[in-house]
Amino acid sequence: MPNTTADVVIVGGGVMGCAIAYYLAKEGVKPVVLERSDIGGEASGSTGGGVRQSARNLKEMPLAMESIRMYGELHEELGMDMEYVREGNLRLCTNEQEMADMGKSVEKQQAAGLDLRMLDRKEVLEINPYIGEKVVGASYCPTDGHVNPFLVTYAYFLKAKSLGARFHTQEEVVAIKLQKGRVTAVVTDKQVIETDVVVNAAGVAGRKVANLVGLDIPLRPVFSEAMITEPYPPLFPQMFGHARGLFYGRQTVHGPFFWGGFVGTEQYIHREGKPLFHFIGPAISRAVLDYFPVLKDIHVIRMWSGLIAAMADGIPVLGFTEEVPGFIFCTGFSGHGFGLAPVIGLLLSQLVLDCTTSIPIGDFCYARFNQGGNEDCACQGSDICTTQAAVCPNKRQLVRNME
Repeated sequence: MPNTTADVVIVGGGVMGCAIAYYLAKEGVKPVVLERSDIGGEASGSTGGGVRQSARNLKEMPLAMESIRMYGELHEELGMDMEYVREGNLRLCTNEQEMADMGKSVEKQQAAGLDLRMLDRKEVLEINPYIGEKVVGASYCPTDGHVNPFLVTYAYFLKAKSLGARFHTQEEVVAIKLQKGRVTAVVTDKQVIETDVVVNAAGVAGRKVANLVGLDIPLRPVFSEAMITEPYPPLFPQMFGHARGLFYGRQTVHGPFFWGGFVGTEQYIHREGKPLFHFIGPAISRAVLDYFPVLKDIHVIRMWSGLIAAMADGIPVLGFTEEVPGFIFCTGFSGHGFGLAPVIGLLLSQLVLDCTTSIPIGDFCYARFNQGGNEDCACQGSDICTTQAAVCPNKRQLVRNME
């Protein structure tokens, strides 16, 4: 089995892995990205492409706000039109209880600085006159939007590759070598790559990758299905969601509608792989028609399923861990990570390069599961980079030494 070397190895070729690779390569670090299927072939290829701040865990709000800003400039930076539409997000309510619950959530998000408000039915119809009679109101965030997830992933992939990042698809990580507790190499089914830094951006396989170095996280796969319709004349540009999460969707810039959703039985019927169940698609379709009867004659042309990397507390795991120096978490985004890809890619590259991040990530540390969350998983001012047992990669110095 051949041996090679890498400044950094990123496990996972989805949007997170590709974004991290780009921001590292941009600064002169040459990462290797390992993907067991194809680029964007897992969750990044199944997502609806929502780019939202609203209806998030408040701990994610600073990340989401910065990511929205970055998405506005991303097409120029990466040199590709990614069909980014920033026309708002409506989360639809059908009764007074949903309105009351949504109102409480909106107040908390407003306190965090988000431009978000509650609308009554009349106000909702002013924004979108096609919504059905079942809707009594909604929350509305005018700065949310959506994007083509394939184009975003491939834009990061192509730009990172042009800057020297190496990508290996159809290649699975089978082991991670440690010496005195530190990362020294990644073993795949095809080669051994010597490195001192591994980023776990493996999505639903993130728990398996963590297990390779003796760590564990409360991550489980959550099954979901989605569909795309035939093209239809433009009706509305907004992203939509249901107050209780029954469905979500949008009209793409080319006319087809994307819809995804849950029926509540997924966790009981799904065992493995990505099958299609005969009753889930029709159930999502019926739910959508209750809210958008104008779509009653449109045809669904394709359906697919995907797996969400869901954490027990619904937020991702990011950053260093004291237990295994050189191992960095970037997984468990629980179904709402795609919109965070630009800022996560930037922050994780900062962590590798400079051992700190421009936005604090302390709420997302691995230590929250076993040490009470008292540790900062970035390095500055933290025991994680000052104790003898831990290490700061400081790849910025590596780049300077190469100049």
